[in-house]
Amino acid sequence: MAIPFPSDEWIQEWRERLNDNDEYAEKGEGWGDGFNGDFVFHVRADDRLPEDRYFFIGLEDGECTEARPIDGPEEVDAGFTYRGDYSDWLALNTGEVGPIDGMMSGVFDIEGDMQKVLQYSEAAVVMTETGREIDTDYRY
Repeated sequence: MAIPFPSDEWIQEWRERLNDNDEYAEKGEGWGDGFNGDFVFHVRADDRLPEDRYFFIGLEDGECTEARPIDGPEEVDAGFTYRGDYSDWLALNTGEVGPIDGMMSGVFDIEGDMQKVLQYSEAAVVMTETGREIDTDYRY
């Protein structure tokens, strides 16, 4: 059964799959060691999604420690914010754009230490590929 994106159910499924993914554990090893590796994912409203959505993603040393919806970025202490329009997230989740390519081309905005993100770009790719495996309902 398809899981709606963006939803609490989707983000929980993604967390479980990440934590079951040996390749992510390997590529993400060391992430968050000595720095805040947590993310806010901001799905901006566009002509398809009626209102902004936010998710907090706790990431540390190849593990997703927490994943949940939040009301806004001020609610949590995250080292990074990754934001884009709903349609851009759909393109990311369906493979039309990659996480690093999307960031470098300006499709997505990122706040945080770019050097760290680039250092762990393989982990970002595996994270995205893991999300693509979820049977997703893009109802908006």
